[in-house]
Amino acid sequence: MIFCEMVQKKPKPPEKPQKSRLDEEPPRRRGRPRQYDPERALGKAAEAFWKYGYAATSLDDLAAATGMNRPSLYAAFGDKRDLYLKTLERYQQRSRAIGIQILADDPSLRVFLGRFYGAALDIYLAAGDEARGCYSISTAPAQATTDLGVREFLAASIGGTDAYLARQIAKARERGEVPSNTDPGALAQIATAAMHTIAVRARVGVPRKELMALATTTIDLICGPEKS
Repeated sequence: MIFCEMVQKKPKPPEKPQKSRLDEEPPRRRGRPRQYDPERALGKAAEAFWKYGYAATSLDDLAAATGMNRPSLYAAFGDKRDLYLKTLERYQQRSRAIGIQILADDPSLRVFLGRFYGAALDIYLAAGDEARGCYSISTAPAQATTDLGVREFLAASIGGTDAYLARQIAKARERGEVPSNTDPGALAQIATAAMHTIAVRARVGVPRKELMALATTTIDLICGPEKS
């Protein structure tokens, strides 16, 4: 979910990717090697990128956030770009898990969309008073203009979100929840676009109540006004 990452196919790998060294032994150094938790380190790195953006986040910022020195960062994750791509993949995987969870009981389209936007807002506003929004939409678009790997990742993620939503709308059409002439693909793009708008507004501090009102309007547009 570019919640943003409901992509179903993995995007093409960036050009000249560096081999991951997560499973390799770190180079020998004097003294006891620093211990780290890869998942925690990626989470801390993502928080830094999320707050400052890709370009403004320095290696020193990442070292301070993760508690790892530069050699350890390189050994574990590669360079700054490699580390950033890994944080995007981590965010994507977590979003996929949420997407599966909210469909577990095969809800109606209206219930599903309510959960979909509600779960997105839980992520966008998780930092409390600190404006955050969506990780991908907050950090990737600017970098995508000059980095083909990031651009392909973002495009595949948006396409995956569209496809994920289109499947649920098509299922609702089969159930008679929406008109038989409904175009699932077109409505899915509207639903995704609304989510991106909500993400940007969350980034600048719009209150949750207003954001949920926008989500509810989008749900009514897709499903029709809720019957009283």
